[in-house]
Amino acid sequence: MIVSHREPAAGDEPLTVHQVADLVRDALGRHVPLAIRVVGEVSNFADRRHWFFSLKDEQASLRCVMFASAVRGARHQEMRLEDGQQVVATGRLDFYDAQGQLQLYVEALEPAGLGSLELKFRRLCAQLRQKGYFDAQRKRPLPLVPRGVAVVTSAGGAALQDVINTARKRWAGCRLLLFDVRVQGAEAAPQIARALDALSRDGSRRDIDAVILTRGGGSIEDLWAFNEPSVAAAIYRSRVPVVAAIGHETDTTIAELVADLRCATPTQAAMQVVPDAAALRHQVDQVQRRMAATVGRQQELAMARLAAIERLVIFRRPQQALRPSLDRLDRLAAALNRAQLARVAAGRTHLGDVRVGLDRCAPRGAQRVAAHRLGALAARLTPAAARRISSDRQRLGAVARRLAALGPANVLRRGYSYTVGPDGRVVASVNRVRGGDLVTTHLHDGRFASRVEAVTGRGRKPAVRRGRTAAGKGGSQPRLFPD
Repeated sequence: MIVSHREPAAGDEPLTVHQVADLVRDALGRHVPLAIRVVGEVSNFADRRHWFFSLKDEQASLRCVMFASAVRGARHQEMRLEDGQQVVATGRLDFYDAQGQLQLYVEALEPAGLGSLELKFRRLCAQLRQKGYFDAQRKRPLPLVPRGVAVVTSAGGAALQDVINTARKRWAGCRLLLFDVRVQGAEAAPQIARALDALSRDGSRRDIDAVILTRGGGSIEDLWAFNEPSVAAAIYRSRVPVVAAIGHETDTTIAELVADLRCATPTQAAMQVVPDAAALRHQVDQVQRRMAATVGRQQELAMARLAAIERLVIFRRPQQALRPSLDRLDRLAAALNRAQLARVAAGRTHLGDVRVGLDRCAPRGAQRVAAHRLGALAARLTPAAARRISSDRQRLGAVARRLAALGPANVLRRGYSYTVGPDGRVVASVNRVRGGDLVTTHLHDGRFASRVEAVTGRGRKPAVRRGRTAAGKGGSQPRLFPD
């Protein structure tokens, strides 16, 4: 690249600030790659939805900005920034006119020294954590004394020999079942997943109570088979508890995070799964001694209680202990006899009183009194009835004579008569009939009919009283004879 330099002439027009900024931006576009990767130390970090920070080394500093859309991607990959952190920033260089400074517009960040596998590992961890693969609640306890232990590892690896030696030292009778699989390379993850699925399916039938998944240490590339999702899924759905010991203490794989128990080394995994016979024997001896001591103390306490009971008066001289109760029983028996005698005497007295009253109220005496009273009432009843009948006959005769004197028939015999109109009612006024009406006249010895030729002397219509008329409908008929 050839750059020409010349001194500005005296007659050249001065450039504006904006024109200078355009020159800088044009130079950057022609001589700087569109995307660059810069490694440096983070300083002056500020999180204000966008990330603002500087990348620096021993000789220079570069201002950086990472917009919110890119920040969300970094947070999704569990990327966190802080001052002093070494990172690799990928982005483009541009000139910011407003502040007059060169800035790196960052589109991606990664920790310095970490490659694509480390970033992939973090993304897988985030995905599996959301699915619940790492939840502590789903992890199962290991059996106290397993019937058999399956070891999923390479038959030629040192990890298998460490497990065998540790198991023989701790529990010689523990049965180990080897599942020879590749622990490195492209074929490792499928073989490991198939072995775990087979143990989950047939473990109970083979008396397998625990699985050790192990291998020696190595780089992240060498251990990557234990970070594959297929291996994590096989561990997650396994019905047999899985203990993972991958690499050394500083190495961590996804298989160890999903497993029911993580151990730093194969030896430690064998120590967690296979019980220590000597330690168990020592525990049994301790329990036996504690049980013997407990039984001895219980026996001593029981003997002491028995001795104390034997010293009680009721067991040494039972008759003396019962004497107060016997005396009280005698007193109660005597009081009961006296109460019974008094009750019998009172009953006899009451019985005599009742007998006397019963004699006074004997049925025969009451019958005689009632018969005497009945006779007296009968003697009084006959004259009274005769007098009542005589009085009623006299009253009846007087009423009959009065009725005969005031009856309609006797009045008619004296020459009176009464006439009824066509409606069968007594004609008491000329207002009751009209010319042409057929009326009937009643005498003492019969009746005759006649027709009205003319009506004279038509008087005023009688006044209507409340509830009835003088001789109309609903009214009472005038009395022909006074009382």
